[in-house]
Amino acid sequence: MQARKIKEGIYWVGAVDWDRRMFDDLVPLPDGTSYNAFLIQGSEKTALIDTVDNAMSHVLLERLNQLGTKHIDYIITNHAEQDHSGTLPQIIERYPEARVVCTPKCKEMLIDMSLMPQDSFQIVEDGATLSLGDRTLEFIHASWVHWPETMLTYLREDEILFPCDLFGSHLATTDLYVTDEGRAYEAAKRYYAEIMMPFRKNIQKHLKKIEGYKISIIAPSHGPMYNRPEFILDSYQDWVFNEPKNIVVLPYISMHGTTREMVNYLVDALTERGVTVEQFNLAVTDIGKLAMSLVDAATIVIGSPTVLTGAHPKVVYATYLANALRPKVKFVSIIGSYGWGGKMVQQLADLIPALKVEIFDPVVVKGYPADKDFEALDKLAAIIADKHKEHGLV
Repeated sequence: MQARKIKEGIYWVGAVDWDRRMFDDLVPLPDGTSYNAFLIQGSEKTALIDTVDNAMSHVLLERLNQLGTKHIDYIITNHAEQDHSGTLPQIIERYPEARVVCTPKCKEMLIDMSLMPQDSFQIVEDGATLSLGDRTLEFIHASWVHWPETMLTYLREDEILFPCDLFGSHLATTDLYVTDEGRAYEAAKRYYAEIMMPFRKNIQKHLKKIEGYKISIIAPSHGPMYNRPEFILDSYQDWVFNEPKNIVVLPYISMHGTTREMVNYLVDALTERGVTVEQFNLAVTDIGKLAMSLVDAATIVIGSPTVLTGAHPKVVYATYLANALRPKVKFVSIIGSYGWGGKMVQQLADLIPALKVEIFDPVVVKGYPADKDFEALDKLAAIIADKHKEHGLV
């Protein structure tokens, strides 16, 4: 349980959670996660930036013990979510003199969730600063990244940005900084896809907001830090601002092989036309991998059989998820089969109101696909390829 020195007077005091495999009982964590907290010792004042999940409170408290931390003046709370604020009550109990520094909205949420006393808080507005003596903290409000109360903290003299969840990754590692950029890229992209992508428009504004800051280190609240900030800044630039790529994402279920036959045929037809396809059998797929694929996709084709006149429940979930994540996808279509009838197409179309997309005519067949159905799949592949070219995605 050793604290990690970043610079003189600046320490990582967080916790690595190697064994956690689900977040919010929703998000898969194949590589665990970490809850990063940072102690900053100025010449006059000491600040703790964020705390850790309550399950790891003992780790944070022990690291502070190791550093001989007798006094904390400020607890900078960038974000109220419990994986960052869970140990706040214990820290306040140990350091009753500390003031909780946060946005007005964050104060309101912390009182609701943690029953924090009103007099514990020091509210800061956007652009406000706080002196620690020889070090200065600047606060940058960043609402809806990914909650409404979030802020970023910038340590001016050392050029360190503490962005809380922004730029984070669920990745348990002993490395203080990113050492394997390939692994870090995948973890950060998964994190962006599952958590940040629904707020892409807000993040665009916040990325522009920090363009004028000189940043030497980015220290997020999950995953390793970035001592080459351009690595993650360039990645976010691509994910948030750039046009989607020449990619079709094809999530599907096939109970008796018929829909799979249609999927296989369509994948070949698209491939022959120069379109990249990422297909996901929803019976076995990692839903996080599906979310990651949506970051770059221009088109989603949903494949499903009918179950009790509707779409397969796993397809319903995946479609609902795509709508909730709001990727920059431009086109959608539906393929599948039925035995006697149903309203699968309308049901799935009604599940994606947040996707501002052009919907191509579905290809839904009764029983096993005949020649005319394969011709319809060829036509769909041609339409998708032509639309990608028309929008300059090829």
